[in-house]
Formats: sequence, C-alpha cells, structure tokens
Amino acid sequence: MTDDQGEKKIIIDEDWKSQVEAEREEAEKKRQEEASPEKQTPDAGQMPPASFEMLITTMATEAMISLEQIPHPVTGKPMQNLDHAKYFIDTLEVLQEKTKGNLTSDEEKAISDLMHQLKLAFVAIQSQPPQPADADKQ
Repeated sequence: MTDDQGEKKIIIDEDWKSQVEAEREEAEKKRQEEASPEKQTPDAGQMPPASFEMLITTMATEAMISLEQIPHPVTGKPMQNLDHAKYFIDTLEVLQEKTKGNLTSDEEKAISDLMHQLKLAFVAIQSQPPQPADADKQ
C-alpha cells in the first residue's frame, strides 16, 4: 500500500514539474511576442494607423474643441479659443490646397465637408456677442 502511494506521489510531482515547465515556456514565449514590434497589435491605448482621414479628423477635433463644439477631453468643460480654432482651420485649408488633385473622391469630400462645417461654426461663434466673465458664476 505504501508503494502505490509513493508511485502516485512521484507521478503527481512529475506532473507538477512538467506543468510548471510548460507554464514557464509559455510565459517566455508570450514575453518574446510582446517585445517583438512586428507582432504588436493595436490596443485601446495605442495610436491608430496614420491616414489622411485621421490627420484631418485630428485637426478638425482640435478646432471643434476651441469652438466649444465638443468639451475639452482633459477638463470635460467647453473651451473657447478662436485663435486656436482659426489656426487649425487655416492649417486644414493649406492641406486642402496642397493636396488638391492627389486625393480620392472620398478624401476630397471629407475635407471639403469638414472645412465647410468648421468655417460655419467659426463665423457663428465669432458673430456672437462676448459673454461676461461673471456669467459662469451665476
């Protein structure tokens, strides 16, 4: 009876050792895959692939934040900065001019639509009378 228990104990020990070794190899393989740049896939925290659409969307988003169209991503509060908005609108306009004839029809439509919307929003904000500083406290 002691011999049977001894054999089981050795089998359990050998199973445990082989399991630990397999886990160690798997962890090492996973570490190597994560370290390899060509194996990395986009996560929620990584940047999206660069594209024309992403470029114009980023600039338009900055302009929209400055025009109080969307809240500031850090503070969560509306922020008006017309100089900042004008800079990004002007930059998009330069980009539109410099890429004329080199864009797909979808890209051309996207930048034209964005420019139109941003310019309308800019004019609408600019034509509003200035808000008194104490209006936020009421």
